[in-house]
Amino acid sequence: MTAERVPPSTQLAADADPVRRFEGRALASPLRLQVHGATHEAADAAWDAVCDEFAAVDGGLSRHRDDSELTAINRLAGSGQALVVGRRLYTAIAATDRARRVTDGRFDARVLEDLERLGDHGASLGSVAARPTDMTLRRVPSARLVALDRPHDLGGIGKGLALRWAAGRAAHALDPHVGFLLEAGGDVVVHGQPCNEPAWSIAIEDPSLGGPPMAVIAADGGAVCTSSVARRTWQADGGRTVHHLIDPRTGDPGGDGLRAVTVAGADPAWAEVWSKALFLEGRRSIADVARARGLAAWWVEADGQLSMTPAARIRTIWTREADDPV
Repeated sequence: MTAERVPPSTQLAADADPVRRFEGRALASPLRLQVHGATHEAADAAWDAVCDEFAAVDGGLSRHRDDSELTAINRLAGSGQALVVGRRLYTAIAATDRARRVTDGRFDARVLEDLERLGDHGASLGSVAARPTDMTLRRVPSARLVALDRPHDLGGIGKGLALRWAAGRAAHALDPHVGFLLEAGGDVVVHGQPCNEPAWSIAIEDPSLGGPPMAVIAADGGAVCTSSVARRTWQADGGRTVHHLIDPRTGDPGGDGLRAVTVAGADPAWAEVWSKALFLEGRRSIADVARARGLAAWWVEADGQLSMTPAARIRTIWTREADDPV
């Protein structure tokens, strides 16, 4: 889905409250931009840049569009045939390859066939070629030539990259002192400072979608991204309840005992990668892995309990548990 431009929901005089808010949709998710301390002209230019970037990512990286670059190369997966692709898709494929290696296979974009098997359908791929067991991703950087061994789903990391690129373009359109918050489907990038506050306050949503936030954290830059089963759960054939966070080691939904994982970091694409990789560790292993990696991570278990790493605790300014009466 391309980004839809919607008029700013708030247009206040600059000398009263210089905050501009924009809302739209992109990549099948709500898209929001909040700009502090900019002229109306500069804020409008930043929003246009954000919408343009998300539209370009949709055209290159969407598995739901029949005409996207990703769909074209997925249809050739396993055949050995290569295509020259655009900068965005090439970067995304390279990022997924690196993420798979860095996370020891916990994150792997090559789960599209499993999603399709479970009923989460995108654009038709036709008959994907049988793939040799020894075939791997092939890339030629000088020509942006790519051949895939298996079809890729770039949903999460694609949104993270879209946030990275769109935030960069928004910052270019604004003066250096201007602060802004960019959100896509609950994932957030912040730049600079909000008006009259030392840092941005970011809420961690209750994955049951039925109550106040689980926690509020302070962010003075970087990204906060969440992998959750709150919205994308459905009934597969046979009546089994499944979700979209596929464990590449089993081909089935993973994250036993968890409902949501949030990671804060410098870059939204890598925050996306680690939120999913940690989710797939499940309740028993997530704490050890997150702490060993030094990640700022929060997770909500199946019983609703919130836990976090030491790196996350120093960023946390409020939790619902601490606010509950004894």
